[in-house]
Amino acid sequence: MSEGYLIELYFDPALENQVLKAWNVVSPFIDPSKLENIVKGLASKQDPLPLSFSSTGSLPNDNNVLFRASSPTLSLLQFHLQLCEAMKREGVEIGEEYRPDSWIPYCPVAEEMPRNRMAEAFTFLRDLKLLVSGYGMDIGLVEYSPVRELFSFVLGNSTVES
Repeated sequence: MSEGYLIELYFDPALENQVLKAWNVVSPFIDPSKLENIVKGLASKQDPLPLSFSSTGSLPNDNNVLFRASSPTLSLLQFHLQLCEAMKREGVEIGEEYRPDSWIPYCPVAEEMPRNRMAEAFTFLRDLKLLVSGYGMDIGLVEYSPVRELFSFVLGNSTVES
C-alpha cells in the first residue's frame, strides 16, 4: 500500500461487526492539522448518517478489492459534498475517484484477493444475508502505511475521541 491519508466514516457497532469500516476520501501529502479543523467542524454539525449497504462490487484496479456499496442517500452525498468543498477551500487535493461527480460510497471487505478466487468470493458476499444497514457515527483521519488513526470525532459532537 502506498503512503497517504484516508478520511474514514466509522459505523455503529452492529453495522461495523457486519461490514467493517471505511469511507474513503484520499489525500496524500497533506497537513493533517488542516484536515483536523475541517473534519471537526463538519462533524459537529452532522447527525449520525443512515447507511444501507445494498450491493456488492469490485474495483477496476490491480488490488483485487471486493466491497459492499452503500446506497447513495441524499444525506450521505450532501455530507460528502460539504467535506469536499471544505477541503477545496483549504487547498487540499482530492483524488479524482473521490470527487462528488465520480465518488462511490463503499466499504472494502476484502483486498488482495487471488484473481482465481474473485468470482467465488463475490458470490459468497452477494449471497450473505447480513444486517446491512445502520449508521455512520464517527469520522476520523487515518494515516497509512502502516495504518494509524490520527484523530476522530463523533458526529453531532465535537469532542476528540482518540
